Amino acid sequence: MTRNDGRASSPITVNVPGASYSILIEEGLLDRAGQAMERLLAGRTVFLLSDTTVWSLWGRKLLRSLQPCRPRVILIPTGERHKRLATVEKITSELAQHGAERSSLLLAFGGGVVGDIGGFAASVFLRGIEYVQIPTTLLAQVDSAIGGKTGVNLTAGKNLVGTFYHPRMVLSDPKVLQTLPQRQLRAGLFEAIKCAVIGDPDLFTLLETERDSILNCRPEALLNAIRACAALKARVVSLDEKEGDLRRILNFGHTVGHALEAATRYHRFLHGEAVAWGMLAATRLAVQHGRLSGSEAKRIDALVASYGPVPSLETIDSAAVARSLAVDKKVREGKLHFVLPRRIGEVEIVAGIAPREVIGVLKELAKANPFLHSKQRTALPARRIQP
Repeated sequence: MTRNDGRASSPITVNVPGASYSILIEEGLLDRAGQAMERLLAGRTVFLLSDTTVWSLWGRKLLRSLQPCRPRVILIPTGERHKRLATVEKITSELAQHGAERSSLLLAFGGGVVGDIGGFAASVFLRGIEYVQIPTTLLAQVDSAIGGKTGVNLTAGKNLVGTFYHPRMVLSDPKVLQTLPQRQLRAGLFEAIKCAVIGDPDLFTLLETERDSILNCRPEALLNAIRACAALKARVVSLDEKEGDLRRILNFGHTVGHALEAATRYHRFLHGEAVAWGMLAATRLAVQHGRLSGSEAKRIDALVASYGPVPSLETIDSAAVARSLAVDKKVREGKLHFVLPRRIGEVEIVAGIAPREVIGVLKELAKANPFLHSKQRTALPARRIQP
């Protein structure tokens, strides 16, 4: 992992068949977004999708940056519960009503929900218009804005309707994270831990040693973590665009995580919090199946727990979790596939773990609740700035 001093840095490139695009990660990039997208904006009708919370905090700053371009703004409610087909219909109806053409450009300005649903709307409207990701949450900057996965949720499960459709560019400004609620920040950091476990031991060490700096949004530490995650995901996606094999490692913690979200109807957990429980479950399963040493498991458990707290697993409906596991996208030939760690920085995909074994591990975790017993150091609230 290459460390950075926090300001301008070289782009990270994603190369997949038929598409190549840059990920820009810089402090203050939102002020220069119009300049960064100058060629993409020129001569086009531009639409800007955001949610009401992000727009109230950062919308004016982005609009100033985009001048003289004056995009038509489409706002959706905030939250995972709105990541549904009905919202896609609202977005695409507004695009049609206001004259969007195949040459139009959509800017997805928000967190993971806005990015996923905006990318999906772009992929299906007029059979595809171009879009740009401008992520405003840590989870989106380290994970969901990169790689071209788009989609919406069904009652049966998370992201069951979607497409692979890559953006023209990703613009990540860590400065916008300084208005992010602490809970949202921590949720994104669980995705960073995922990246560290699956393929970056140096990032794992950074997250251990620089925990307080990262939680307090100190620019250098935070930018180094974001850049390491983005570089890892770009590398994996470039090698395996559509989860033929390698890209599946990015699902570490997500098999259980998605099931927990669906079982609680997307009300109890933020996505990263559900993934945190999923990583703890996968780590226990890896030990039980003789694939991970106890000492490595303790390091993973300790790091995950140190970035808590997260909502508990109490009162979780085991039957609902089992039903969600059965329809997970990672089921192949009727078998549930798990990403299990072998050591920090290396994972493997294991088939045939029975849902009852997963439920048993979740019951153990509910009783033990490592987030309650970890030696969490108190971190200051994320620093607030005037947008």
